[in-house]
Amino acid sequence: MHKLGLVINLTLVLLTACGQAATAITATPLPPEEAAFAQQRERMVIETIERRGISDKDVLDAMRAVPRHLFVPEGSQDHAYGDYPLPIGYGQTISQPYIVALMTELLALKEGDKVLEIGTGSGYQAAILAEIPGIEVYTIEIIPELAESAHERLESLGYTSLHCQQGDGYYGWPEHAPFDAIIVTAAPDHLPPLLLDQLANGGQMVIPVGPPGGYQTLWKFVKSDDGELKALNMGGVAFVPLTGPGAEEHGGEGGHEWPLP
Repeated sequence: MHKLGLVINLTLVLLTACGQAATAITATPLPPEEAAFAQQRERMVIETIERRGISDKDVLDAMRAVPRHLFVPEGSQDHAYGDYPLPIGYGQTISQPYIVALMTELLALKEGDKVLEIGTGSGYQAAILAEIPGIEVYTIEIIPELAESAHERLESLGYTSLHCQQGDGYYGWPEHAPFDAIIVTAAPDHLPPLLLDQLANGGQMVIPVGPPGGYQTLWKFVKSDDGELKALNMGGVAFVPLTGPGAEEHGGEGGHEWPLP
């Protein structure tokens, strides 16, 4: 787990008068550039996430902990903490921070949950998920170059327990199903039935659904303990389309039909 903040050095001090040991803590300030990014990150959380209604403490802590500027191209780092998406190459984007926080909160994660992310991108959303205590994260990216760079980036930042795969996320990751939560960060034009099959009873899926090149609807699907599906419309969003053979082969078929609210 990666945490930014003050680097804490622990020095053991022997208190000979009472024969006990105590810990003295000295704080080493961050380098100026990292300190500036940390201030921008804190401002981002307060002004664009908390003020818009995100209240889950674990989600807010994760948004404070993950250095978003390390998940965007170097030329975009000055804009890393603005509340808007940024290009990361290969026609893909890193989602705006508020949407990342909103989708994470909508998953209602709890300790012990196993989460599948479709669309690793630069790895930012996966890192946010990995910061939630007790969560096991599986993430799939279809573009080989992005999958490789995200894996390297996540490992270099200390996220060594993430499970990363390069492949077509339309088909999910059946070897590790069922998942307590599934989050999709690119938009198909229908709900992929195999992802629904891999969602555990009692689980939740957050996914944008709609036509490519336009606005989509962000849906939260809740699968009851007996397998029934409930759909919650969370409003309009704009995501890059879900690509790959699976989405192309089944696009426009309507996918799984769900009960609209």
